[in-house]
Amino acid sequence: MTLHFPITTIPGPGETLEVAPGILWARLALPFRLNHVNVYFIEDDGGWAILDSGISNPETRAAWQALLDGPMAGQNFTRLIITHHHPDHIGNAGWLCEKLGIELQTSAGSFLSFLNLAQAPAALEFDPHTRFYARHGMSPEGSKLVSTLGLGYLRMISTPPVSYRRLRQGMELRIGGRSFQVLTGDGHSIEQVMLYAPSDNLFLAADQVIERISPNISVFASEPHANPLGDYLASLGQIRASVPEDALVLSGHHRPFGGLHRRCDELAEHHVERCDLIEQACAGAPKSTNDLVPVLFSGKLDAHETSFAFSEALAHANYMVEQGRLRWIEEADRLMLERV
Repeated sequence: MTLHFPITTIPGPGETLEVAPGILWARLALPFRLNHVNVYFIEDDGGWAILDSGISNPETRAAWQALLDGPMAGQNFTRLIITHHHPDHIGNAGWLCEKLGIELQTSAGSFLSFLNLAQAPAALEFDPHTRFYARHGMSPEGSKLVSTLGLGYLRMISTPPVSYRRLRQGMELRIGGRSFQVLTGDGHSIEQVMLYAPSDNLFLAADQVIERISPNISVFASEPHANPLGDYLASLGQIRASVPEDALVLSGHHRPFGGLHRRCDELAEHHVERCDLIEQACAGAPKSTNDLVPVLFSGKLDAHETSFAFSEALAHANYMVEQGRLRWIEEADRLMLERV
């Protein structure tokens, strides 16, 4: 089955678009190459539940005000559901919860990660982070740039609420007249929340399955031996087993689409191809993680894009080490990868 796009229009700034009965779609701008994030309003008992909040900056708060003064004027809001802890999804959550007087609902992994980012933003610039990049082949100048400007988006968050309601894998979440099955998946982020409504065959997929792009799969200095790519591929299998192929997929970015299983297969194949490219690159001589960035990503990258590209290259490397296809060796105080 090929992907298909049953909704042909996209909401403009300050607009909402009904994508299913009682579900409204809006877009908020982002200051990156991926220039928007999707948020959704789900009809609830006594008002509307909100899914995701956008990044924390003045432009996003102005965009929210335009929605609240425009298509959502006079509406009551019941809760804020956050899919995961990345700032383009959770960043504005504290501001929104306080402004609307609503409860935050998310996974434990997302909430604790939110707290960590909010309470120790300067930790990203500590020496262990810059040494982490340098150890994997980045220049001292590049290491400093990536750990400051490159990770600056992680600071674009509001003060978190003091409490939240936890969403868990396998629970049933009632929102208005609908019953949603809660799925959680790792890889793109820890314990990312997804919601499936069997009665309407609707799948709110967050960033785990998106049309056109693959979500970033990253390894950071805080967990240098993590295998998020293995976690992500396992999550795609779980989604295939839990949600029908013909569900309407509402993602965190880009358009609603149908053809879920096909897209899961495409995403898995994409990562297989990237692993093959890395293996070929390491066949002639050992390579550092930094050496692998241009193997996977062409063109000039700014500091923000370099941080994502480096972290994704390392995620593929760690996955292949666990597979037994590559191994780490040390050369002149740098970690290098060689083919087994």
